[in-house]
Amino acid sequence: MSDTSLRVGLVGYGTAGSAFHAPLISTTPGLRLSAIVTADPGRRRAAAGTHPGAALLDTADALWAAAGDLDVVVVASPNRTHAPLARAALHAGLPVVVDKPLTPTAAEGDELVRLAAERGLLLSVYQNRRWDGDFLTARRLVDEGALGRVLRFESRFERWRPVPKGGWRESDDPADAGGLLYDLGSHLVDQALQLLGPATEVYAEVHTRRAGIQVDDDVFVALRHAGDARSHLWMSALAAAPGPRLRVLGDRGAYTKHGMDVQEDALRAGRLPTDPGWGEDDPARYGMLTVDGKDEPVPTEPGAYQRFYSGLVLALRDGAPPPVDPAGSVAALRVLEAARRSAGERRVVTLG
Repeated sequence: MSDTSLRVGLVGYGTAGSAFHAPLISTTPGLRLSAIVTADPGRRRAAAGTHPGAALLDTADALWAAAGDLDVVVVASPNRTHAPLARAALHAGLPVVVDKPLTPTAAEGDELVRLAAERGLLLSVYQNRRWDGDFLTARRLVDEGALGRVLRFESRFERWRPVPKGGWRESDDPADAGGLLYDLGSHLVDQALQLLGPATEVYAEVHTRRAGIQVDDDVFVALRHAGDARSHLWMSALAAAPGPRLRVLGDRGAYTKHGMDVQEDALRAGRLPTDPGWGEDDPARYGMLTVDGKDEPVPTEPGAYQRFYSGLVLALRDGAPPPVDPAGSVAALRVLEAARRSAGERRVVTLG
């Protein structure tokens, strides 16, 4: 890459940092992965082997001390650290990208949005599932009018993980924002709001099914959107037989898609967005457009997580809008908080 590439500091080199951010940053024209913060010896060795040009730092404080050598910071650390690290980056004068969820609470998210605006710095959120191939296909069909007026959006992230993995994602400390509602729900709610607009009512059922954990691992959320369309969202660690990944029902037709987007598995396997065929779905897994009882396979749009980072380059260099407006992520956090309240009080929660 050229010397004019934007210099990126990455905080965190666990699964999020090593698989979902570093490969995209390092392959996006206009970006250079300049520094990685991780104190874990094994992760440092892995980072040094894969990204030899990046400086390895033990603490985020060392990153702030070198703020003049950076153009943007990406926070890919545990959820409880998102708000303090993003706040520190902004105070250091650095634009910042935060992995989802932006913060554990909507109030903290609002605070970060205000701080970024006050300091005139970019703040964005890595809502990568907006660029899942199945969701891109669904959006295209809706935008083209192939389904008519959308009545219901059904979306699932269901897995079979009967044995808990442990770690902070299964901690019951609210500051950790663990559990599936905040993990997978951050994606599902964001997609629903992107497709159908603001939510006006929220109903949720939030359960802890597996022995040995205290956080939710089996969740259903129903949203009523402005305009009266509905979203039904499922997330589970105990789905031995997952339902359709998504189904969109309209008054003219329906789109049904099974199976997960291919990009996560590809990134975990070490593949890169520059590889041939990146994000392309197996034709045997194409979704179906159903109109008047007739099914027609619809080629899945190629998944494109890399568009987030190419959008980041445009935002920082040319003043384009951020690839994800943080206000939308705060709106999703309000829905998640309402879902938690709905489940606890066993009622429908109305949003203003």
